[in-house]
Amino acid sequence: MDPSDIMRELKIEKLVLNISVGESGDRLTRARKVLEELSGQSPIDSKARYTVRTFGIRRNEKIATHVTVRGPKAEEILERGLKVKEFELRARNFSATGNFGFGVDEHIDLGIKYDPSIGIFGLDFYIVMGRPGFRISRRKHCKSRVGAPHRIDKEETKEWYKKKFDGIISQK
Repeated sequence: MDPSDIMRELKIEKLVLNISVGESGDRLTRARKVLEELSGQSPIDSKARYTVRTFGIRRNEKIATHVTVRGPKAEEILERGLKVKEFELRARNFSATGNFGFGVDEHIDLGIKYDPSIGIFGLDFYIVMGRPGFRISRRKHCKSRVGAPHRIDKEETKEWYKKKFDGIISQK
């Protein structure tokens, strides 16, 4: 295949930022403020799937908040997140379908000023990769499958990550 083929170029489809608080109430509201400040979008709350008595959560209780960012803003936030990680990810951070994710322990490392009324939250970054032509699997009319040679695998994403961000992938 021709390496200059524009249909084969990888791109960031979306970036999902998630903060799991584990309880509803004040802490969840403060976590929403953090995500709103970071992304400039209003976050959505996630509910517990089932009751876990040892953790003290009930089914359908709001326990987390997340936001989906696309386009150049996603790249900019991802860059800040990787800077915290010093552009080093583990091999197991990459999924078989070519997506990858990592966590940051403190949101203030991303350049947000510390606010004592909010506190400190850790957050998860999850990056979904795509390439031109993936829309055929999601469109309404004439929906089809993405062919096996056109799908993204783990190795392709690793190569893209190394090239784009000059990143290091450790085998820990």
